[in-house]
Amino acid sequence: MKDLVWMADTRSTVKQFPATVCDEIGYGLYLAQLGDMGQHAKPLHGLGAGVLEISARDPSGTYRAVYTVSVGEAIYVLHAFQKKSNTGIGTPKREIDLVRKRLQQLLLQVKNVPKKTS
Repeated sequence: MKDLVWMADTRSTVKQFPATVCDEIGYGLYLAQLGDMGQHAKPLHGLGAGVLEISARDPSGTYRAVYTVSVGEAIYVLHAFQKKSNTGIGTPKREIDLVRKRLQQLLLQVKNVPKKTS
């Protein structure tokens, strides 16, 4: 099973979501750790292969968690947020911009980690 790494404030953000939403997102991330993709996960287009989004709904709205499975040996949760509008239009630009920024930071961080020698 892959490790789960929460970037910035993502863990505390998810913990503030309604309990049913936390459960759905948590289960989706667990499945990702096992190498599976749950029914609420889908690729987040425009950010490269391996960046996915879990979407969960409850009466108070739609919530999302964005993670990547393509960097190193861990699942990195890049961002979590509540989608404010119900226009049916995709993820808001400001949220995508934050995901893109955190993904770039992660890629730099991983690139600068010394390689293990056998």
